[in-house]
Amino acid sequence: MTKIGFIGAGKMAQAMARGLLNSGRYKAENIMASSPKNDAHLLDECKSLGIHTTHDNTEVSHNSDVLVIAVKPQHVSKVASEVAPTFRREQLLVSIALGITIRYIETLLPNKSRVVRVMPNTPAVVGAGASAYSMGSACLDGDSKLVQDLLSTVGYAVEVPEVHIDPVTGLSGSGPSYMFAVIEGLADGGVKMGLPRDLSIKLAAYSLLGAAKMVLETGEHPAILKEAVQSPGGSSAYGIHELERGGMRALLTSAVESASIRAKTIGEQLLPRSSIREEDEQTEEIVHEPLQRRAGGRR
Repeated sequence: MTKIGFIGAGKMAQAMARGLLNSGRYKAENIMASSPKNDAHLLDECKSLGIHTTHDNTEVSHNSDVLVIAVKPQHVSKVASEVAPTFRREQLLVSIALGITIRYIETLLPNKSRVVRVMPNTPAVVGAGASAYSMGSACLDGDSKLVQDLLSTVGYAVEVPEVHIDPVTGLSGSGPSYMFAVIEGLADGGVKMGLPRDLSIKLAAYSLLGAAKMVLETGEHPAILKEAVQSPGGSSAYGIHELERGGMRALLTSAVESASIRAKTIGEQLLPRSSIREEDEQTEEIVHEPLQRRAGGRR
């Protein structure tokens, strides 16, 4: 059975570990997580799941087929350099660090190391995440399915070109935060009109949950579903008018754009200048290249 290791034991690593166990496809004895001694409390949840824990990152690497780097972006270089001396070609490294490119991680590891970049989101903690992932040039044919199986234990997962990862970060990576703000705003409206706060929050949350399920299960464009709710002269039409007058659509678009740019900037701030130039050149080459063509190049 595939052995999974997590370097970093924060909420996302915990969510993924829990999802793996709940799927029934992985056993606790085949999962290990590490965390620095000053963050030892993060391992408490991992211990409660029955998985192995340690403060030694190299121990996790040594005992893993798939090594998940679940640390903050500024710590990726240190962690990758730490495990590099013993990293094996048959291992797969999966990074969920914001803004850190595949190419940069590859430069820190032995030649031809298999690297995958993932952007998950926080609803993974309740099994309703949305993750996008990109495969490195040295990945093997079965690696994409392995990553897909791993990520699908905590929600929806899709493979995309790496040039799309930063926009994914701005959309689904940060998206839950936007939706929490929407729920809060709707609930404020309910309170203003006389509803109790707890009821307002619950009704707002269920409204977003139901709307999302309708989009996913009907396959209809959101505009069509929106139109179907609005009766001529009805309350929904008046409400939508206020949202459009306030620029809601433009604000959401700008939020995605701003967060996407910020994700890219964070990564660039941590990269050596030479690496940034190389990344930009590679992006120009692949930005219009079909995903199927790149995938076909794997061994």
